[in-house]
Amino acid sequence: MSKRILVLNLGSTSTKIAIFENTFPIIKESILHEVEAIKQFKHTMDQKNFREDIILDYLTHKGVNIEDFDCIIARGGNCKPLSSGIYKITEEMLDDIKSERTGVHPAGIGCNIAYELGQKYNIPAIIADPPINDEFINLAKYSGIKEIERISSFHATNHKAISRKYSELTGVKYENLNLIIVHLGGGISVVAHCKGRMIDGNNALDGDGPFSAERAGSVPVGDLIKMCCSGKYTMQEMLKKVTGNGGLMSYLGTSSGLQVEERIKNGDEYALEVYEAMAYQISKEIGSAATVLKGKVDAIIFTGNMAYSKLLTDFIKDRVQWIATVVDMPGEDEMQSLAESAYRFLIGEETAKSY
Repeated sequence: MSKRILVLNLGSTSTKIAIFENTFPIIKESILHEVEAIKQFKHTMDQKNFREDIILDYLTHKGVNIEDFDCIIARGGNCKPLSSGIYKITEEMLDDIKSERTGVHPAGIGCNIAYELGQKYNIPAIIADPPINDEFINLAKYSGIKEIERISSFHATNHKAISRKYSELTGVKYENLNLIIVHLGGGISVVAHCKGRMIDGNNALDGDGPFSAERAGSVPVGDLIKMCCSGKYTMQEMLKKVTGNGGLMSYLGTSSGLQVEERIKNGDEYALEVYEAMAYQISKEIGSAATVLKGKVDAIIFTGNMAYSKLLTDFIKDRVQWIATVVDMPGEDEMQSLAESAYRFLIGEETAKSY
């Protein structure tokens, strides 16, 4: 008997919805949101009703009844650190997400919506390979300030999906590979994969590593502290500078790589320099990941939607291709990966772990 699965993946500027029969996509939709529509909400979690209405309206438009689903799976939110695997969404998990102790991301809204729909229609609601992962080696957790621990916060779902896909393509088990996977999207994550574990990587959400389309990445700490204490900004405004209004958005007023490249084609030299600076910082992060793996790197893999940009990836390749073979695997497999996890859960091939 086939299993019907609803997949929810909420990003900074998009709501992705998919319906799968077993592991085969029946419907896939990515609903993009205008920047102004998102800006009306002072806080990320305030978008819950806005996003839920979009999801329910879409399903209604497609003539889909929620009670017909066997499982709802959402991209994991910023809960406590967890090992890779499948977890049932619980109230404790939602409380941790809402506390924002490990950062805030719209994916947490998706967890909330999935849980409420699951409760209402008596359907299991789960997540898989959450972004706050606990595979870091101990050395990677030191920040330089005892009260602050570096945490794993990045696109873990897609990292795991791409690593599995690369393993299948090469015929080499993931557990035997050393990879540097570079997710290029609204956030950018550069992660060292060592023999099946993600042992170190930048915090792609909350201010670490290269700047991206809308995130500041690492910034001079002293100057940041001075801004925070200047009295000109609230805490929420400063957090927005780091996540949402940082990176390309800060320098160029847009988070769209396509718009930036159009400006470059039209002779905008400043846009070109900003774009190349982003590539420069990504390259430095790849170099750092190579030292984590002691130079033993089987491949550097580009993934995420901005990996379609040949201009951006060529900038990076020029600086890093001496380290290892560079492989282009643009786009993201998160929806497929989530559906496959849900299917394994439904047929009993993988058991949900306790939160």
